[in-house]
Amino acid sequence: MIVDCAIYRDGRRSQGPEDLSDALAEARASGKAFLWIGLHDPTEHEFDRVAEEFALHPLAVEDALKAHQRPKLEVYDDSLFMVLKPVSYEAETDTVSSGEVMVFVGDSFVVTVRHGDCPPLREVRQSLEQQPGMLRHGPTGVLYMIADATVDHYLEVAAELGTDLEELEAEVFAPDGGGSRGGGSRGTASRIYNFKRQILEFRRATVPLAAQVTRLAGVGPVAAALPYVHHDARPFFGDVNDHLTRVNESGEGLDRLVSDILSAHLAQTSVRQNDDMRKISSWAAMAAVPTMVAGIYGMNFEHMPELHWTWAYPAVLLLMVVLEVLLYRQFKERGWL
Repeated sequence: MIVDCAIYRDGRRSQGPEDLSDALAEARASGKAFLWIGLHDPTEHEFDRVAEEFALHPLAVEDALKAHQRPKLEVYDDSLFMVLKPVSYEAETDTVSSGEVMVFVGDSFVVTVRHGDCPPLREVRQSLEQQPGMLRHGPTGVLYMIADATVDHYLEVAAELGTDLEELEAEVFAPDGGGSRGGGSRGTASRIYNFKRQILEFRRATVPLAAQVTRLAGVGPVAAALPYVHHDARPFFGDVNDHLTRVNESGEGLDRLVSDILSAHLAQTSVRQNDDMRKISSWAAMAAVPTMVAGIYGMNFEHMPELHWTWAYPAVLLLMVVLEVLLYRQFKERGWL
């Protein structure tokens, strides 16, 4: 559905015709105005009308309707098409979710299409309407503000992920090993693995965007001028590129750290299992000695050593105790008990 539609002239919002064709014609006629249409999860029928009025490329229209696209930047004859993936993080469930924002930029128009529950573009529009200077840059200013807001939110999510990862790290390296017995250990490993999946989901949104923002900033081997993007906007996109670089470095660091934490947890679990096995083996060995002696004297043979000796019974018990004490001291000195 269309959630907002307005003409912006000289940095100010103004009312225009309700008909999209008339509104676009009015924006182009003034020369310094542009039309911004915002849609949220549009149906094919709703978007067909917009695509026809703005002569949007069929491939871009298909991408905008189906969603589930990687961040990308494509140039068509009559428009520039960019896909961004805003993310949100639910700290209580340690879940990263992503939406999609498609931006069409053309001659005197901007069309934004939002999918999912990602942060709404209404806040970006309101922020822009309070910055007439930025709105005077036309569709380029809108594209910059959307990209800047998306990347700034990445920084916030990366910080929240870092905080929760520190808590998870403290749990793993706690004296009790984060629940070292039974299901506790498995639960901790499951949490670490789930956290790694969330970081992967986060990086799927941020890493592919780097090349596209680099193009907008005019940096590197793909620094050719892009249509519908003002040359003076390159420094602004350069600032977005710097922030995105920080985000990707942070995401890479989080990914390495959570892998190290998982390895450390598995190593701790293995060490604890070895300790348990040594303790079990020690107690089994100590139990085997009296069992062996008792088994020998319980075979009911007539001719056995000291069988008819008066002190044989207490002597055998004393022998068992002495052997047990010697074994216990031996295992204790080796750290098995």
